[in-house]
Amino acid sequence: MPHTLPEMPAGLTPTWLTTELQRTGFLPTTVTITSAIQEQVGEGVGMMSELARLRLSYSGDSAGLPTTLMAKFPSRNPTNRQVAMSYNLYERETRYFAELDPLTSARSPTAHISQLEGENFIILMQDLIDYRVGDQVVGATLAETEAMIDELAKLHATFWNNVSDLDWVPHIANSYHAENMDALLRIGWSNMVSVFADYIDPAIAARGEEIIAALPEMQRRMDDAPITLLHGDFRMENVLFGVASEHEQVMIIDWQGPLLGKAMVDVGLIMGQSTQIEVRRSNERALIERYADRLAAAGVPDYSGARAWQDYQMALLYNWVYVGVVAGTLDTTNEHGFAWMAQMVARQSAASLDLDLFSLMP
Repeated sequence: MPHTLPEMPAGLTPTWLTTELQRTGFLPTTVTITSAIQEQVGEGVGMMSELARLRLSYSGDSAGLPTTLMAKFPSRNPTNRQVAMSYNLYERETRYFAELDPLTSARSPTAHISQLEGENFIILMQDLIDYRVGDQVVGATLAETEAMIDELAKLHATFWNNVSDLDWVPHIANSYHAENMDALLRIGWSNMVSVFADYIDPAIAARGEEIIAALPEMQRRMDDAPITLLHGDFRMENVLFGVASEHEQVMIIDWQGPLLGKAMVDVGLIMGQSTQIEVRRSNERALIERYADRLAAAGVPDYSGARAWQDYQMALLYNWVYVGVVAGTLDTTNEHGFAWMAQMVARQSAASLDLDLFSLMP
């Protein structure tokens, strides 16, 4: 049984880390951690939780042990922490690493500790500092999009129509997640249109009330079989790309928002909001066929490229809810935050016009 968690991050002491990492088998019993210096990472980015790099020193034979680990723990902002609890973000991420990550070949940082107690949690994981973080402002190239689609196929195939035991993961429809997204879209749409007016087509901007009214039906369609486990926030900055021969091609990070629903919601988030517009336009059908082929190779039956294309278009339309919520309710005063949200809006707007998505509005 996990030991009682100390308050984070103060509790990340050499003594506690030694005890827990020896208990999990990561640290030999003949080795102790003598110091763990914390360096905050990504200030202002991980609003609902915080990240710190731990620089470790050892006593004993530490050959092969890492000199750094990443620690993820609750936000010290009480308001942000309460919002995270209302979405069960801490439970969803710790349980993903503890229970689901070992089941899939889709790659994420290795978690050495993943524990939750009430409003307190800790995920102590592999430090991937030498990987390259995806850049949503620049957007995904064709090679990056292919790599992300291949990794999504691994994740989705693992849980394809096999989610009955995942009652702690919310569905896209008829769940607290669905209710929260509905409420936030009502708050965020007009603000998103105002702040990002230069990036959204006026005809789309005027359809906010229509999108809000149709959201429950679109959620229902995105929760029809076949369903699988979704990452739920699959965008460039939640993906790390390998740059050395020994690296994995792609690593998926930030598992606070897994969902149950149609696989194309994740695919649509990448292609409609992160992939460079001209790359998507020139390769869209081929990329969807590639995804369907990867699923088939992984043992998923009866999901053709034609079916995937149909689901993809509907998922792209549904994904306006993400644009309205993210670009309409999050802080846009940060220069980098504004830049990537602006590109998200512009790419989603372009995809909607290119594919005449609003003709599919229920």
